[in-house]
This record gives sequence, C-alpha cells and structure tokens, in this order.
Amino acid sequence: MGKTVIIIAGPTAAGKTALAIRLASHFKTAVISADSRQCYKEISIGTAKPSLQELQTVPHYFIDSHSITEEVNAGIFERLSLQYAAEIFKDRDVAIMCGGTGLYIRAFCEGIDDIPAAPADIRLKINEQYATEGLEWLQKEVQERDPAFYAIAEIQNPQRLIRALEVLYTTGQSITTFRTANKATRDFNIIRIGVTVPKEQLHANITHRVHAMMAAGLVEEVRAVLPYRHHNALQTVGYKEIFDYLDGKITLEEATELIIIHTRQYAKRQLTWFRKDPAIQWFDARDTEGVMKYINTRLH
Repeated sequence: MGKTVIIIAGPTAAGKTALAIRLASHFKTAVISADSRQCYKEISIGTAKPSLQELQTVPHYFIDSHSITEEVNAGIFERLSLQYAAEIFKDRDVAIMCGGTGLYIRAFCEGIDDIPAAPADIRLKINEQYATEGLEWLQKEVQERDPAFYAIAEIQNPQRLIRALEVLYTTGQSITTFRTANKATRDFNIIRIGVTVPKEQLHANITHRVHAMMAAGLVEEVRAVLPYRHHNALQTVGYKEIFDYLDGKITLEEATELIIIHTRQYAKRQLTWFRKDPAIQWFDARDTEGVMKYINTRLH
C-alpha cells in the first residue's frame, strides 16, 4: 500500500477537527487544513481554528500560514497542499487532510483548471451594478444565471458571486465547469471520509459555537481587521455580520442571531456539495471506531 491521504470533510461544527486529531495521533502524522480562512493568522475566533492544545498535539499545515494582506485561492492551495503532503510523506505513509472548503479539497484531489480572467469592461459593468443594486441583486443574478454555482456558493460573499458572473459573462459557462474538465492524477492514494451529525445536533453545535465565539472576543477580532474588510476571507459568515454591527446597522443580538442562521445555511450548502462526491464514505462524526475500521480495510 503506497502513500495515503485520509480526507475528513463535512459541514462546519460537525466535529471534523477532533476526529482528524485523533486519526493523526493514531497514525503519528500531521494534519493539512483544507479551510479557506484558517490559514490567516489575524483571524482565529471566527474561523474556529483548532485550539492551542490541539495544535500542540499534532503538527498542522496551512493554519496561520498567511497574512490577511495576502490573497489565497484554490489554485494556490492545490500547489501548497501537494508540497505539504510530499513533506509529510518523507517519513510517514499517511497524511490527514481536514476541512470544509469543498473547492480546496477538490483542487487537492483532482487539480483545478485555470479560470479565464474577465475583460475590464465586463468587470466594471458587474461592479457598477453591484454598487447600485447591492448584494440581493448579485445573489438573484447568480441564482438565475448560474444555479450550479449558487447551490454551493458562499452567498454572503460578494467577491465570489462577482467572480462567478465575470466567468459567466466572459465565457457563457458556469464557473463550476472549469473545475472538472481535466482531472489531475495523484501519485498517492486518497481515502475520502465525510462526517456529520443529525441535523438537530448540528444546529445545537452551531448555536453553542457562535455563543462561544462571541464570549471569546469575536467583536474585538473583527474590529482589529476592519482595514481589510473587503478581503475575500472577511466577506464571510461571522465577519460580515459583525461589520454590520460595528457600522451601527444592527444590534449585537441581531448580529449573533444572523451568524447562527447564516452558519446553518452554510453548513447545509457544504453538505450538498460533499454529498455530490460519490467517492466520499459517510459516518457520524462521533463514530471514531467505524471510521477507523473503514480506513483499515482501505489501507490493507
């Protein structure tokens, strides 16, 4: 059996981190994070990074690896994560990848195509319309014109939606078609595991986590990154709502409630994305024994 990467995917707050750390401890190996926000060292509370204790238990890659002043995307992640895997494989046979950013996981497993850049006039047109008609117009336009992308998009994130429209207007095709055309082959084995918990439990976990984030100082964290508020990583759940609170648009209670609602919606979209992957074997996140059994049958 050659080198193997075990991927733990699934919705936010399902218990991926705890499981990944258990597996990494068992195999005496490291974890590669597949999360589009945990790589930024300035944002930790709102991104639900592993705790200090967890980070000390097993080595992690792609956590606190970048500054919010840098732009990271799926193409960059593909390149870096393959380097991380190669590094881990120098003295170990197994590496663990854990995260909920579906596009990053797909880029690692299958590669990502170069998505064409849009001409300046198209970009300008979309940005002008967004400036006058707002996020709702953007969401509606993407939902109608590119439903495939809308189904899995971070719909609170205008940058992502604008990018999808740029590609659509430029090429006439959904941005999602550029992600599957030529699958790269990898010289290691990949075991894909999806974990979740029953819906009521997931919702309870999300509510609990959001209140814990608020108690841990999320507002202060967001205040500290105000100068970078237009950065892609901050156009996301947990940050946008607090920006609205700091702008005086909503109360802190409303912001907290909205974070819970938007996180639930995001978790649902993550599940939709991962369930479309037939290579993923699903487990209850608490069923460590079942996961271990499955991995052992695939390793031998």
